[in-house]
Amino acid sequence: MDISTKVMQYCQPNEVASHFFGLTQERWQSLHGQSFWLTGAATGFGFAIAHALLSAGASVIISGRREHKLQEARQCFEQDGLPVSNCHIVVMDVCCADSIAQACTRVSALCPDLNGLIHCAALSGGSAGPLPLRDGSEALWQSVMDTNVRGPWLLTRRIVGQMAYSPKILLLSSEAGWAGTPGVGIYNISKAALNSLGHSMAQELAQIFPDKDIQMNVLVPGEAKTEMNRDGKDSPFTVVSMTLILLSHPPRGPNGRFFHRDGRHLRFAHTLPYPETLI
Repeated sequence: MDISTKVMQYCQPNEVASHFFGLTQERWQSLHGQSFWLTGAATGFGFAIAHALLSAGASVIISGRREHKLQEARQCFEQDGLPVSNCHIVVMDVCCADSIAQACTRVSALCPDLNGLIHCAALSGGSAGPLPLRDGSEALWQSVMDTNVRGPWLLTRRIVGQMAYSPKILLLSSEAGWAGTPGVGIYNISKAALNSLGHSMAQELAQIFPDKDIQMNVLVPGEAKTEMNRDGKDSPFTVVSMTLILLSHPPRGPNGRFFHRDGRHLRFAHTLPYPETLI
């Protein structure tokens, strides 16, 4: 039996008071005062999710390599009337262990009880021509793997012990993680590895922190017009509803599970679809 959660994918962010991105008023209000750290937050899905969380009254920490792009994002939030006093910029290179360590120290000082971590940073590796697994350089392989897999692993394991009782950790994956599409082989492999990280690390964290309500899950955001996918047609805000449903979930929610932005509960390897609706 297919399980899905009803979501609203095409909400206008400037009309949030009329839809709460599909959340109940109680779930929407539960985000107020919570704190979330987003990587890859200057553009695309990360920007959209940060925008929605600020609208809900949450505090957000936005990270990326390019400080000027993070500043531009913060200016956009301000122009949209959002409370940018709740938006903190922490420059970080997710490929660099030292940069991750320094960012974690700063985030811990800014927010001792972090509620959520959303991994949005990604690299497509699309510069190697039509046969990247044959023609791509070792350096390209390494940069894609460092950005899409190694960085989320290092960051999660370093910060999770300092997160609140019910930490929400979300990995933005891709349908490529289930695919073998020619021309993007390195990206396919990195997203399949990210999927495996999501369900493997979730179980390990639940053992390491038995007193925490670990909710580490994988979300497929689908196609959208982003810096990495300039030919996309949908708005990055299409991912917001399902993201907020997962971030606002009460204790004893899903852990190590897979979801699509359209509400489908997905299977990956031996991990079966989550058997309950989320809202």
